[in-house]
Amino acid sequence: MQNKSLYIKSIATVFTVAMLFSCKSNFNEVQKIGVSENQPIGVAEDINLKYTDSGRVTANLISPKMLDFTNRDFGYNEFPDGVILHMYDDLNQKSTVIADYAISYKETNLIDLRGNVVVTSHKKDTLFAEQLYYDQTKEWLFTNKPVTFRQGRDLINGKGFDSDSEFKQAQVLEIDGIITLEE
Repeated sequence: MQNKSLYIKSIATVFTVAMLFSCKSNFNEVQKIGVSENQPIGVAEDINLKYTDSGRVTANLISPKMLDFTNRDFGYNEFPDGVILHMYDDLNQKSTVIADYAISYKETNLIDLRGNVVVTSHKKDTLFAEQLYYDQTKEWLFTNKPVTFRQGRDLINGKGFDSDSEFKQAQVLEIDGIITLEE
């Protein structure tokens, strides 16, 4: 009787060990259960997010809605109802970015701004565009779409734009417009 009990325990142990080793880790697949492939994993509404560095506010992101698609292979956050972003430099001077739509790509640190994009620096230089890209790593703005750039009394139209985020190295491509020249 004791041999039979030992035999059954041995078979149960072998079976259990075999089951454990035959299972593979599908944690990512389990996380996706109940989430449609085309649906965001999160939705945030009425966002008022403040970024700080050493206790000082460096940016303030305001948006009616954010959709989180960071679970995808090329993750991103989408702002379908637009964004307002206030950025503050070391002297607490404010620059503002406004767009009807934005999408921020996690892996490339690239933000795609679309629809009535307006970028205003703390010096009141203003860029108007229908689409503008911002490279967060290089702090660089660029587009190959039509733009209007107002700098001081100058109003410059062009078919592209390339600049650092503070407009110190601003270049309007294929320009036309009103430019003031000092004699």
